[in-house]
Amino acid sequence: MKKMEVIQGKDVPKSHLPFSPAVKVNGFLFISGQASVDDKGNIVVDDFEGEMRRSFENARKILHAAGLDFSDVVQVRNYVGRKEDLAEFNRIYRDYFSEPFPARTTLIGCLSDILKFEVDLVANAS
Repeated sequence: MKKMEVIQGKDVPKSHLPFSPAVKVNGFLFISGQASVDDKGNIVVDDFEGEMRRSFENARKILHAAGLDFSDVVQVRNYVGRKEDLAEFNRIYRDYFSEPFPARTTLIGCLSDILKFEVDLVANAS
């Protein structure tokens, strides 16, 4: 196994929790769960669309720090707080991904009442 490289940068969102924003290993970039947080890692409460877009924009910052973009993403795991937000989720999702879509998993009702959305991604970094 190759050495794991932690992705960091001035635009990469910070966290108060013990994890790396992303790690690159064996030609893949693994991005930790991104939520609606500001650049200091503080949660930003918003409506569903605002939280989802902020989460994806945080993921975009990490992708860019690794020299990648959403077209390099091969897998997306989405965490949606309420099933009532699924139609809006699918509409917004298309603003970030187009055909051929990456592999996708969407879990519903698995977040605390603090967050409405979270996402983690795997990208081809080779």
